[in-house]
Amino acid sequence: MQEFFIKEGEIRLHAKLDMLEENGPCPLVILVHGLTGHMEEPFLRAVQKAMNEAGFAVLRADLYGHGKSDGTFRDHTLDQWSSDLRTVTEYAKQLPFVTDLYLCGHSQSGLLAAMAAGMRPDDYQALILLSPALTIPEDARKGKFLGITFDPLHIPEELEIWEDQLGSAYFRTVQQIHPEEYIRRYRKPVLIVHGEKDELIPVSSSVINSGQYENCRLAVIPDDDHEYDFHPQMMCEAVTAFLKEQVCRSE
Repeated sequence: MQEFFIKEGEIRLHAKLDMLEENGPCPLVILVHGLTGHMEEPFLRAVQKAMNEAGFAVLRADLYGHGKSDGTFRDHTLDQWSSDLRTVTEYAKQLPFVTDLYLCGHSQSGLLAAMAAGMRPDDYQALILLSPALTIPEDARKGKFLGITFDPLHIPEELEIWEDQLGSAYFRTVQQIHPEEYIRRYRKPVLIVHGEKDELIPVSSSVINSGQYENCRLAVIPDDDHEYDFHPQMMCEAVTAFLKEQVCRSE
């Protein structure tokens, strides 16, 4: 494992590159956490290890205002995260051993990954969305967010999210996002994994989103929550089976 920072202007993004034991060319997955999350969350470490065992290198990154990266949680927006992910993607593309690039995002980064793949479909061989929060934009337009309510036309300067503060710029930015526009632009294989009893994002949203993609598989993990606390192995198995299938198709 290599630990380092990727520079985006004056911003430093904390990253870890988990390589395979054997040297040589291989595909790489960019793996990104969700809102308030970081790269060392247990279920992300579990899927990272499973990806490595399946023959994929993994590049994990903490995005702006999260983990050990620069910035504050209060000031992060999806625009900033989109810029972060472009920077991480460009870094991954120049690594000499990478044969193909895949993208995997959890929760808010599921939304981010859907956006990135729609904007730059040639960059990613396939897309994996874990508990994707594609409902965030529409909820923000209605004045709802993770159990809180607000006036969507007159957003307070700060809103309290899980005992932390999130600035109004976040909500004004996310209100302008329409996930379906990005979904229709990405026609390569997509896997959506969602816990049946997700307490934050209803599994019904992923049922809808999976039907909007041209080439998508939905894996529902029985009796599991937003972060796969009960059946992480089932989530990992769904991900690695999908990745191995993509490699077989490309050979």
